[in-house]
Amino acid sequence: MSQYKEIAHYLESAELDKREVAKVTVNLKPDLTVEEAYQVQQEIVHSKLNEGKKIIGPKMGLTSQAKMKQMGIEEPIYGYVFDYMIIENGGQVPLHELIHPKVEAEIAFVIGEDIEGPGVTGAQVLAKIEYVLPALEIIDSRYENFQFTLPDVIADNASTSRVVFGTTLKKPEQFELDLVGATLSINGKIKELGAGAAVLGHPANSIAVLANMLARKGEKVRKGDVILTGGITSAVQLKYGDIVSGKFDGLGEVAFTVTD
Repeated sequence: MSQYKEIAHYLESAELDKREVAKVTVNLKPDLTVEEAYQVQQEIVHSKLNEGKKIIGPKMGLTSQAKMKQMGIEEPIYGYVFDYMIIENGGQVPLHELIHPKVEAEIAFVIGEDIEGPGVTGAQVLAKIEYVLPALEIIDSRYENFQFTLPDVIADNASTSRVVFGTTLKKPEQFELDLVGATLSINGKIKELGAGAAVLGHPANSIAVLANMLARKGEKVRKGDVILTGGITSAVQLKYGDIVSGKFDGLGEVAFTVTD
């Protein structure tokens, strides 16, 4: 077994067993690079596909200037959302299936045409977006205390865990997506708020960065992908009994309840 496969198995087992583990950079490979971390992530993706799971689309992470500065990075990261991670709008998220989940509000795009880098711009992306919809992403790092380095989080499929998509699909030209505001409420109280501009100035820029990153390994953003562009709000810790709601200007509401 290659070391990448070994690390992938280590992280997949943590997800499956719902237990936190020591960082890869502490436990298995202290010198793990970003490039190697994406190879580990690819092993996890292949493993899930081999199990019959299906990719819904990529997701972007660390897309706020504050997050990038905090992590000391020049560009965001990406991971993949799978079909088993989808919770219906208004549905339930069982806490026992997760480790220490947090939720954030995001704008998602349904891709209407393939987008292939390099050199893709946000304006080019907007011309190829079929629909926009609101989403709540539940991130759940497999690492102890939600603490990680950049290579650690990339290897861990960017902490991807569960997603609740809104049921209203809108055309992107109906909105100034950088100005769309969102509130994240738990048990009726607003905990976080933000606007589309929190995501690299405009959510379309996030997809442009993704297309350009994927181009480095000969891949592209594909027609039909549903892509989370990155958190508009900060992430909030979830606990049993929480009733969670994201309200987005003009895009509607997304909600779920945390059960045991």
